[in-house]
Amino acid sequence: MDGGNQSVVSEFILWGLAHSQNVQLLLFMMFLVLYLLIVSGNIIILVLITTDPHLHSPMYFLLANLSFVDMWLSSITTPKMISDFLRENKTISFAGCMSQVFFAHCIAAGEMVLLVAMAYDRYVAICKPLHYFTIMNLKRCTALVLTSWITGFIHGISYIVVTVRLPFCGPNEIDSFFCDMPLVIKLACMDSHDLHTLMNADCGVVAVTCFILLLISYTYILITVRQSSKAGASKALSTCSAHITVVMIFFVPCIFIYVWPLNITWLDKFFAVFYSVFTPLLNPAIYTLRNREMKNAMKRFISNFLHPKGSSL
Repeated sequence: MDGGNQSVVSEFILWGLAHSQNVQLLLFMMFLVLYLLIVSGNIIILVLITTDPHLHSPMYFLLANLSFVDMWLSSITTPKMISDFLRENKTISFAGCMSQVFFAHCIAAGEMVLLVAMAYDRYVAICKPLHYFTIMNLKRCTALVLTSWITGFIHGISYIVVTVRLPFCGPNEIDSFFCDMPLVIKLACMDSHDLHTLMNADCGVVAVTCFILLLISYTYILITVRQSSKAGASKALSTCSAHITVVMIFFVPCIFIYVWPLNITWLDKFFAVFYSVFTPLLNPAIYTLRNREMKNAMKRFISNFLHPKGSSL
């Protein structure tokens, strides 16, 4: 083997979330339903925003991209986890494992930047309402989305370039339901302490920077809201509270897994499930149930579906 990559491991064994067959069957049914809800919920948001002219605005353009990213985020690990509940041997190929490492970090970092873009959109809408459509034009919105994807791609590439060159020569069991970066690094036949520190720092640059930018944006928004009229303040607070909820349920698990790891196996698994399954599930619920325009768009869509224009009674 060449010295650059001394790997002799062709596959990894995933321990999953449980060992009891009955528990695994229960988890299979539960996560299958949740995954179908994630996909259908986010597709509904994409369809509504694409087809309803009332939702053709910067905020909903960014929300549509968030729904698209959420479907990817969940699809990286959830289908494999669901199928593994029915398998005795839960294995994943070396290439499959490296793909999970790349896409998990690429999509997660991209979503962090996208959430910052959404916070910036709300900042402009609330703090500079008269210039909103001038500032948040299609060109700028597209640039913000492209920035999120480019940032995610660079972040994912930085991880995969390091990981594929690690010498895996013996242990190949991962105590998780997917190839989580910290657990993969532990399997390398080398002292991985410095590499763990470097990876935590890399994640910290993205996660903490985005989190600070989000805090600054929402602080400015809340200050502005306090000084505005009650009617406007109520609507702004409702929108921002939904955004802040999404930010917290996404960032908190990521920070405690990758930036300041607690190294408690069951808690790491819980956090991983939370941000890869429950966050993409909660986003559609939060944005539709708490958003009057989305609910009205849903009513219009159902009405047009049941009574299409031009149809005769």
